[in-house]
Amino acid sequence: MDFSVVTIEKPESTNFILGQSHFIKTVEDIYEAIVQTNPQMKFGLGFCESSGPALVRWVGNDASLIELAKKNALSLSCGHCFILFLENGFPVNVLNALKGLPEVCNIFCATANPVEVVVAETKQGRGIMGVIDGVKTKGVETEQDVAKRKEFLRAIGYKL
Repeated sequence: MDFSVVTIEKPESTNFILGQSHFIKTVEDIYEAIVQTNPQMKFGLGFCESSGPALVRWVGNDASLIELAKKNALSLSCGHCFILFLENGFPVNVLNALKGLPEVCNIFCATANPVEVVVAETKQGRGIMGVIDGVKTKGVETEQDVAKRKEFLRAIGYKL
């Protein structure tokens, strides 16, 4: 078995969700879940089919996000993984809808941080072992940091 690291390539502020599913139907179901949850959200999805033709399946409503998803999915080439890039919303807006899909098995991360994906490869194929999401923790928040966190959440409309 060989291990490697795949860096997710994306613009700095772009959010994405990396997960694993079990069926080609995921492509259409994720599309429907997003447009039913947040119709203004722009997105692109890449899904790695892990049998038959083993293609990157894709869907979305924004050409640049679709291209980003296809490129990163192909770089990963891990069985039944999906990568979903988002604009005009945040992962928190659609996570429960995605987790509620019968074929979604796992969500590895939902972030705008830089991400490295730890991949294992055998003679059979490739799989995601885990993710490195962001940077190493630098300390514990102070009272001033708590105030900044609360201010930020209210500024973006997530708390009153």
